[in-house]
Amino acid sequence: MIASTERRRAIDKALTLLIPMAPYIDAEQIRQDAGARHMKTLPPSIAVWLATVAHVRHQHTDYDSLMDEGYDRDAARFFVLDDVNAVLTTWRATRLLDPDDSEE
Repeated sequence: MIASTERRRAIDKALTLLIPMAPYIDAEQIRQDAGARHMKTLPPSIAVWLATVAHVRHQHTDYDSLMDEGYDRDAARFFVLDDVNAVLTTWRATRLLDPDDSEE
């Protein structure tokens, strides 16, 4: 389902504010994920944050390999936290993952 025009604009704004230097291909996928049906009840800024972290985790880290090796979700997330933050820093993100947070 495609997000409404108003929500789409809010997602675009939140994306630009959160990760202004993200490559276009990554930003487009994050934009699409943030506009997904299961995210529609969330504020745009939170939907963009969750979509960004999930995208970076799965596309730019060894998270999936760690899961395939038998690590549980929390352990795999712990081991890729620095890699996620490195990508977010490269993209000039205004927020990073906090290792003390139990969940994004």
